[in-house]
Amino acid sequence: PLLGQAEEAEDGIQKWKKEEEKEEEEAAPDFRANLLLWRWGGAGRWMHSCFLLRPPPPPRWALWFFKNDRSRAWQNNLHRVTKFNTVEDFWAIYNNIQLASKLSSGCDYALFKDGIKPMWEDSRNKRGGRWLVSLTKQQRHIELDHLWLETLLCLIGESFGEHSQEVCGAVINIRAKGDKIAVWTREAENQEGVLHIGRVYKERLGLSTKTIIGYQAHADTATKSNSLAKNKFVV
Repeated sequence: PLLGQAEEAEDGIQKWKKEEEKEEEEAAPDFRANLLLWRWGGAGRWMHSCFLLRPPPPPRWALWFFKNDRSRAWQNNLHRVTKFNTVEDFWAIYNNIQLASKLSSGCDYALFKDGIKPMWEDSRNKRGGRWLVSLTKQQRHIELDHLWLETLLCLIGESFGEHSQEVCGAVINIRAKGDKIAVWTREAENQEGVLHIGRVYKERLGLSTKTIIGYQAHADTATKSNSLAKNKFVV
């Protein structure tokens, strides 16, 4: 009887351990990953080591402002306003700058990962492209600020999952003929990543299924006017 009780107790302990391990795995934060390494031991047994890997720190972002002054070179009209890497800092900045809808025609805001300039020529942009949302003049005072804010939140919240690393930044252009918002990615040939980003972005903006947005490669846009650049992908 004692042997039977011992076996039952051992079974109970093993079951409890498995349940504890399962709970720990389920409770582990999504931003961590377990790496399992297996090695062949000298005694001919598998030995198991488990390492908890911390993710890389969140990206640092830089806010840029462009004001068109035809008397100066294009690069001299582009100014980096500030950098940040926390949600608190983002809101502190956003709540203390002018809304996009209040900017003068010819001005841009851009939010890019630190180290990447909001220009095609940057080495991390030149192979990429952009998802482009074109707006009418009437939308400026109704939807523009909401759509731009949602775009910013998509970026800093890394809303594109594993494909968030493909995102370089976003730009809003304030123009007399109609404003534009674009999300830039680093590799135009990465069809899977580009399409995933486009679908998620369109959904986050709350655009209707009838609304089509296109993805243009920077290489095409740089050699043609925006109106002539062909869409590489659409969603």
